[in-house]
Amino acid sequence: MFRVLHRLRETRILRQHRIDDGLWAATLGLLPILNGLSATESDRLRHLTTLFLARKRFEPALGMELDPGMRLRIAVQACLPILYLGSEWYDDWRTVIVYPGEFIRPRSEVDAAGVMHEWSEVLRGESWDRGPVVLSWSDVEASGYGEGYNVVIHEMAHKLDGLNGQVDGFPPLHPGMPIPDWTQTFRSAFEALEATLARNEVPAIDPYAAES
Repeated sequence: MFRVLHRLRETRILRQHRIDDGLWAATLGLLPILNGLSATESDRLRHLTTLFLARKRFEPALGMELDPGMRLRIAVQACLPILYLGSEWYDDWRTVIVYPGEFIRPRSEVDAAGVMHEWSEVLRGESWDRGPVVLSWSDVEASGYGEGYNVVIHEMAHKLDGLNGQVDGFPPLHPGMPIPDWTQTFRSAFEALEATLARNEVPAIDPYAAES
């Protein structure tokens, strides 16, 4: 019964919040990372993106104005990581905050001696535990070209990672996926990235991935 009701709700959302065909086509044309999708995958991505736009609240910051195309550009990239997972993987948060560019966050830490240290950090994106995703629009515009940098996907990966209770690089796995297999595959890929950087070669993804 729950699944039936869930499908009915999704069908209603898809009907009431249909993405304009022209806007969808224009957005796909802006993002080369979507070029390799099959027709079936593109339809699935549109389905997920429609649900994302209907369920998430977009909050512009510092006078930022967001038009439908800008929201769509964020949403379609946000849904790529869940293309074969489902919209429910993003159910534990609701808000996307968008700044015009990089933004500043105050930080503080108490060291072992009990001394409080305070500083400011300049960020391009941020993901809060069960809270909003925060993005720099200028960095959203720089994402999606298949050049190894994507602030939207980066922050969504943090959201998926945190579903296990902590952001530690080990996300929930598909049913039946052996943990040792995942661990070995991840370790091999990470070591390959480190080796590429050690040779001063350009990796397929942002070198920052070797640090976080």
